[in-house]
Amino acid sequence: METSFDIVVIGSGPGGYTAAIRSAQLGYRVAIIEKYATLGGTCTNVGCIPSKALLDSSEHFYQAMHQFQAHGIDVGPISLNFDQFMKRKREVVAQNTAGLVYLMRKNKITVFHGTGSFVDTTTLQVVSNEQNTVLKSRYFIIATGSKPSTLPGILIDKKRVITSTELLSLGQQPRKLVIIGGGVIGVELASVYARLGTEVTIIEYANSLIPLMDRELGKALARSLTRLKITILLGSRVMAATPRADKAVVTFQDQAGQQQELQADYCVVAVGRKAYTEGLKLEAIGLRVEKNGKIPVNAFLQTSVSTIYAIGDVVAGPMLAHKAEDEGSFVAEVINGQKLHLQYERIPNVVYTWPEVASVGYTEEQLNEKGIVYHLGKFPYSASARARAAMDTEGFVKVLTDPKYGEVLGVHIFGPRAADVIGQAVIAQEFELTDQGLGRISYAHPTYSEAMKDAYLQASGQGAINI
Repeated sequence: METSFDIVVIGSGPGGYTAAIRSAQLGYRVAIIEKYATLGGTCTNVGCIPSKALLDSSEHFYQAMHQFQAHGIDVGPISLNFDQFMKRKREVVAQNTAGLVYLMRKNKITVFHGTGSFVDTTTLQVVSNEQNTVLKSRYFIIATGSKPSTLPGILIDKKRVITSTELLSLGQQPRKLVIIGGGVIGVELASVYARLGTEVTIIEYANSLIPLMDRELGKALARSLTRLKITILLGSRVMAATPRADKAVVTFQDQAGQQQELQADYCVVAVGRKAYTEGLKLEAIGLRVEKNGKIPVNAFLQTSVSTIYAIGDVVAGPMLAHKAEDEGSFVAEVINGQKLHLQYERIPNVVYTWPEVASVGYTEEQLNEKGIVYHLGKFPYSASARARAAMDTEGFVKVLTDPKYGEVLGVHIFGPRAADVIGQAVIAQEFELTDQGLGRISYAHPTYSEAMKDAYLQASGQGAINI
């Protein structure tokens, strides 16, 4: 069976489905290839969406256990129904995947389930259990995403030594967890299970949690997670993680250089992700991958084959769903002849712990390293009326601005609803707003976003005015 299209997208994650939808909106005949039974890729099925569902459920449980009484809510004995906890997560995922099926139909995008591999620069073969299909296309967009990374000495058997994928679908609550990696994935998953009462230990090689973000955010997050009774071992190098019949054994070198051993029900390997291009047969079209597995592209996300583009986790840049979405729309519009450019430094990072962590732009460490002078404005949520009303007073907003013009260089938030509030900072950077101007506009009172206003006022030399 042979079929022809204008654009074929390989992979249906956030980058892939966005590229397909935008391409269809621009009038192209579009097909999308997905090797698994459901659309949505890692993010929808075993990443962003299920993890956020469990984070929200676990936070509700924690609040019922520890905060309801302070609100005047008296309840009887509280217990966790772990089966329902996981069932709700599956329902959320199913709703999202069903939504994607609807969007494909609405936009007249043809969906093929199977593994796609290049025959030549205009031909892709899709192999499934049912049949082999040959697709002809003028353009291809590679959006095959990423897979969990591992470390030497670690045997991931997916039973006792597992990845985030397996942890999001456990059959029962574990008593003990060891999580290798204190990045975004590691701290989010640690939060979920610690709130439920699981004994959690994080082992991180760097000397800070979320080491790629502003150092002050990592310190604040460590204090918060410690209050959840999470043990955090920084500056520690894992040497081995071995599955046993009913446990996992982790051997590591601690900060003092001493060898230590931990045993737990599960060891979770959360040391990042690596680009996934397996099975594409890129060699058939003369494409090479870099040492990290990523596909080289130019500023327009075009590979060395002019009609083939790559987006998302398979190209350079942060492995973020919203970054992939931006690239998906961008490539469709570039193919359509539009002259555009992407601003990667204006893509926000978010950690969905509670309080949340959100950041965009330069960190203090980066500015100091570059010798860039900056003004700093900082406002604590303990001084926010809205935060006091909600009993969410932990955290702060920190803004870094240019002394001469007041341009926003970076914004770093540790606090309630940081993931939503950071959007204003992205707008500020995109449209080159100033700290003085941002301090003058009206903010609804009382809101969490007022902390931003006061931080901008401080950075511009005016001083905070709200409580």
